[in-house]
Amino acid sequence: MKQSPDHEDEILDVRRHQDPGRNQLTPVVQLPPDVALAVVDALAGLVRAAHRTEEASPTPPGALKQAQEFEEGDVFMLEPPFEGFFADRYLMDFYDTTERDICSRMHLHTGLRFVRMMTGPETTIRVSSLSPITVRPAAAGWTGPLSAFTDALPGTPTGVHRDRHNVIVPPNSWVDMQIPRGVSHQFNAVGPHAVIDSVHPEESIETLREGMSGYRMMAQTIFLSKDKSPATTCADLTEPPGTDRRAPGGGVAGDVGW
Repeated sequence: MKQSPDHEDEILDVRRHQDPGRNQLTPVVQLPPDVALAVVDALAGLVRAAHRTEEASPTPPGALKQAQEFEEGDVFMLEPPFEGFFADRYLMDFYDTTERDICSRMHLHTGLRFVRMMTGPETTIRVSSLSPITVRPAAAGWTGPLSAFTDALPGTPTGVHRDRHNVIVPPNSWVDMQIPRGVSHQFNAVGPHAVIDSVHPEESIETLREGMSGYRMMAQTIFLSKDKSPATTCADLTEPPGTDRRAPGGGVAGDVGW
């Protein structure tokens, strides 16, 4: 749990952090490019409309602000938590990492969460964790394995090495991810067409109990590095040369299959 739910940039020591579990990723469906683009654009459009409304008519102090910003993209809370229902749901319109030349940081949450990542044409999402990512069997109709590789987490203190485990969500795809409480994760989109539909069971218990001065969707986000890294540290879709590959779940290194 954060020391203060109002603190926007709380940092854990990456040298000592150990994930209590593993993220699980499920390939769901691959769509024709025009269909994928229509879905992603429609959902991203809701986020952009909410931010235009917020800019024109700012939320008054003390009221729930539904249009906010994350490191990975702009967000719009579709469904807020309330007493007796400690969960929320939001949409995220991903930033294009290469366009901004900034990668989001590795982070964790004090509540578990479920995310559905959706990509359109010429867009991928690099999903990363400090622990191997378990890739479940794909739903019917999915073709081919997901690419996976291991590299070094950037931005660690001098002399500190942490493995970063990566899985690539391909273009025109839906992939679901189950994130246990306290497990590290990092999302970076490469390309202009990517959204997340995210549900946070339990995410807001601390937020409501602590009586925050202003509800923030990042209230329980705890980072594992102090600074953001340039796009070169997260935009690559393949392993660096000479990397010792370890596929998620162990075993023979290579692409993740089922």
